[in-house]
Amino acid sequence: MFIVLGATGHTGSVVAETLLAHGQPVRVVVRSIDKGAPWKAKGAEVVVATYDDTKTMHKAFEGTKGGYLLVPPNYQAKAWLAEQQRTMDQAAEAIKASGIPHVAFLSSVGAHIPEGTGPIRAVRYGEQKLGSVAKNLTILRPCSFMENWAPVLGAAKDQGVLPTFLAPEVKIPMISTKDIGWVAAERLMAGGKGRRVVELAGPEEYSPADVAAALSRIFGRAVSAQSAPLSAVVPTLKSFGFSDEAATLFEEMYTAFSRGAVGYEHPDSLVRGRVTLAEALRAMV
Repeated sequence: MFIVLGATGHTGSVVAETLLAHGQPVRVVVRSIDKGAPWKAKGAEVVVATYDDTKTMHKAFEGTKGGYLLVPPNYQAKAWLAEQQRTMDQAAEAIKASGIPHVAFLSSVGAHIPEGTGPIRAVRYGEQKLGSVAKNLTILRPCSFMENWAPVLGAAKDQGVLPTFLAPEVKIPMISTKDIGWVAAERLMAGGKGRRVVELAGPEEYSPADVAAALSRIFGRAVSAQSAPLSAVVPTLKSFGFSDEAATLFEEMYTAFSRGAVGYEHPDSLVRGRVTLAEALRAMV
């Protein structure tokens, strides 16, 4: 039995579906019965729980041989980083109590860097916390999600403008969440051995200008990448409901990326996905 947390999200859903497609028994943890109904119909066992529900969460981990773990962010939290760390502490308690043999944890590129990385600091804490209790730990460190462009597709289609906090011509690693889910499921089925870091990237690197060009072909109209100053990060994200702390952490992260301060720990050992940027954008559109 494999346990999958975040099964209603982009990566967790792919993990669960891939495991089921390979005939593996799957237990998904969801926040409500309604969210679990589609998974029950697919043959998965469903547990309704949150990390705060310690007793139920501990029981959910029992009897499993591997699990996919992520910490869904609540960007409205005033003390965002502290909340993320508290959730990781609760996850670590469940892992330790259950004795689960193998955990695959969704982290991030740059998690090996001790400071100055904004929200990436939360998953760095998670790596360290889980590393102290997990018998075998596979750490997945993907780069920027291709699906992160989804919120601005409307502006690109209607106005021909693709807003970005990145320099339009600078190529960065991007990966589809489908590739992340596929790799996670494969690693779970293969079993864990000690602490392993798997750094992930897409088939090639892309720039915001590449995204705009791909959208121009999809929409049949000219789309151009328009860079916004980093000083606009906090007010923009706060207008979307982010707390002051969460927005400030993202400003720190974008600043680090713009300076080239965030990258892979082992760039020569990347595991590359197969979903292209154009394929991911077409699916989103």
